[in-house]
Amino acid sequence: MPAIRIIRRSPLPPAEVWRRLTDWERHGAQVPLTRTIIETEPPTHVGTRFTARTGVGRVTFDDTMEVVLWQPPAAPPAAPSAGLVRLEKRGRAVTGRAEIEVRPLPSGGTEVHWREDLRPRGVPRLLDPLTAAAGRLLFTRALTRLLAP
Repeated sequence: MPAIRIIRRSPLPPAEVWRRLTDWERHGAQVPLTRTIIETEPPTHVGTRFTARTGVGRVTFDDTMEVVLWQPPAAPPAAPSAGLVRLEKRGRAVTGRAEIEVRPLPSGGTEVHWREDLRPRGVPRLLDPLTAAAGRLLFTRALTRLLAP
């Protein structure tokens, strides 16, 4: 299973970074030809399900995910704390898991740890390095855009 790890820093506080990175509909807007379909009522919680549908016309694939761990960071006026969300990918096209962790920095701002372990069905393991490189490029672009002012 290709493993993808991305670490980024942001001057934004953890609560704001968390808000941006767990706005599932905004994720779809960052990936070309993708839209996000939320299948459960807000707010996000353990059990929230959504699908990132990518494609054109009838040629699409779904990346269906469910929140299995939801630990938001403390919001002001409490002292900043870390937050962690874990998603299980349960689609027919993609399986695996994703984690987004936000950590407050002592000097202010936030460090983001984005981890993906995914398995696109039908893609031979021989292509794992190519799959990981493509995923890293895609997720880095999405993370950068989600954190942009």
